[in-house]
Amino acid sequence: MPKTKREFALAGLKLDASAKKSLYLQLYEALRQAILEKQLRPGEQLPPTRELATDLSVSRTTVLLAFDHLLSEGYIEGKSGAGTFVSETIPEDLLEVCTDSVAKTAPFSVLPKISGRGERIKRVSVYTRKTRVNLQPFRPGIPALREFPQQLWTKLLARESRSISMETLGYGDPCGFRPLREAIADYLRISRAVRCDADQVIITNGSQQAIDLVNRVLLDEGEAAWTEEPGYSGFKESVASLGGRLIPVKVDEKGLCTTTGNAADPAARLAYVTPSHQYPLGVTMTLSRRIQLLDWAAKSRAWILEDDYDSEYRYTGHPISSLQGLDRNGCVIYMGTFSKVLFPGLGLGYLVVPHSLVDAFVSARSLSERQGSVITQATLAAFIEEGHFARHIRQMRMLYHERREMLLAALDRDLGGALSIFPTETGLQVTAKLHRGSDLDLTEKAAKIPLDVRALSTYYHDEKQSVNGIVLGFAAFDETEIANGVQSLAKLISG
Repeated sequence: MPKTKREFALAGLKLDASAKKSLYLQLYEALRQAILEKQLRPGEQLPPTRELATDLSVSRTTVLLAFDHLLSEGYIEGKSGAGTFVSETIPEDLLEVCTDSVAKTAPFSVLPKISGRGERIKRVSVYTRKTRVNLQPFRPGIPALREFPQQLWTKLLARESRSISMETLGYGDPCGFRPLREAIADYLRISRAVRCDADQVIITNGSQQAIDLVNRVLLDEGEAAWTEEPGYSGFKESVASLGGRLIPVKVDEKGLCTTTGNAADPAARLAYVTPSHQYPLGVTMTLSRRIQLLDWAAKSRAWILEDDYDSEYRYTGHPISSLQGLDRNGCVIYMGTFSKVLFPGLGLGYLVVPHSLVDAFVSARSLSERQGSVITQATLAAFIEEGHFARHIRQMRMLYHERREMLLAALDRDLGGALSIFPTETGLQVTAKLHRGSDLDLTEKAAKIPLDVRALSTYYHDEKQSVNGIVLGFAAFDETEIANGVQSLAKLISG
């Protein structure tokens, strides 16, 4: 007897008992796919559950579970006394032929449109879902994770968890855990000459949330923001996603050029700067440039966002005092992160805002998140208060200085004629100008070795003004990794 269409559709159906996915889900997906691809057509009868269970050598319960799943989603329907049939009422968009093992989603044309803001956010490229799990030389901005006192941190975390109070279990202050804010304010006053008290400190989930808060509170759609050229893409992408206008302002050996910004757009609402250690060039903004920038902000009634992301690591002399400490008009919002000092997985940063802005920032933060992890914040507060934070910074400053010297020596030895180092005495990375070749081609080839080298040209807003170079992080890598990495890089450049 010739096979029916239904029998042909089910003839190749096989289930794998050794697979992680349960048998009933395998059967559900196979039948669903056959329906979507019209191998089982609307109105066609399915075999009885006992018969199908026997054919597939599975229990009847497995078949019943799969049928129940299909029935609940409307793919099949039961008719009393007649059996089970493929539903006649499946929407047309679900009947499209699927070439993949997973059903396609509905075409974009039939979905509701997202907002213009949503479209802008969708185009943001600063972070992708394909994160690099394995740490490879020379990824910039990563501290020495192997040197972090993990056992001490775990001990403090356990202690804080055991001593948790009813107050800590409930909703806390949206500004963050008060003892942590007090510890940060004390630290900043002493080490960075920041003029603040704990009421001005707002804890964030890292620097990117801090940037997003600043842009949402201070920048209206269509308003302009100065950004360093070259500069940090996280700020630029945030401004663009909110409908702001980016004004790239040249950075030279003295830092951001206020005169260039004034010529481009003197009425900008906000300026983003990294004055202590410009990212990615590494220059320190001079005192005269700082005063010029503060004068512009005061006269233009504009705001300045000072990102002081790794100012702790200066290898000659004392750390430069903050821009916020020079401000007498309340124009500067100060921003910091613990990702570069401790470890990125901590996910904690902070803002120091003028008293007049505290309520606005707290409200903005509460709209997206009521509060962060109080236990983690309490652990960090103890880490700072008990002196572990200051000790760790001192130890890492010495280690990073050694690793920086190792990298510079290796670059001079193996690549002296191929690149020029941008002079800097601070930070977790070294930036160099390439004398020949394309930095984009080089980074693409390096990724296959694998080396995590960043192209300097990608930090520019205006491609025509970009400089061909590379950014090399050194803090997270030991002597062997640095030496081998530079040798591999030299082979790529020479070959």
